[in-house]
Amino acid sequence: MVELAFYGFALLTLSGAVAVLLTRNVLYGAFFLLLTLLGVAGLFVIASADFLAVAQIMIYVGGVLVLVIFGVMLTSKTASSVPETDSRRPNYILTRHRSWPVALLVAGSLFGALYSVLVRSDYVLFNRPAVWQTSVDTIGRQLMTEYVVPFEIAGMLLLAALIGAAYLAYPRKPGITNGNH
Repeated sequence: MVELAFYGFALLTLSGAVAVLLTRNVLYGAFFLLLTLLGVAGLFVIASADFLAVAQIMIYVGGVLVLVIFGVMLTSKTASSVPETDSRRPNYILTRHRSWPVALLVAGSLFGALYSVLVRSDYVLFNRPAVWQTSVDTIGRQLMTEYVVPFEIAGMLLLAALIGAAYLAYPRKPGITNGNH
């Protein structure tokens, strides 16, 4: 049953990643990225890394992906204000070069290098019995005692970035320069 779940999450992850690569619409790409990140979170659960799975969902799916979708929606223009040319459509990104042979050569060489490393490695942990234990308690205690100051500083930086993004995204009237309404 675990193998079936692994293959299911691996298929979800790979199909979402391929769909991100092949789609031309940025918003659809963000939604396919959601599937990819959820598949990776499922793989973390199967690997007994429950904290990483929850962090994956909260940080990447809940934060970064929502920011990408908001950014796409805030920067896209309505169809009535933009003429219907390919480079002026909402959510359209034009790429200059599509050199598939170079991309395939780089991807193939990376795959060959990683495959040779994986085949030649000696996996000592596979000889030990699997122990299912959680690391959430240890990480939570360290975050709230030993690393509380960096944790709070990161929270303040994220809040400042959110306020700055909201300020930059606020629509302005052409005649107003000082921010008063």
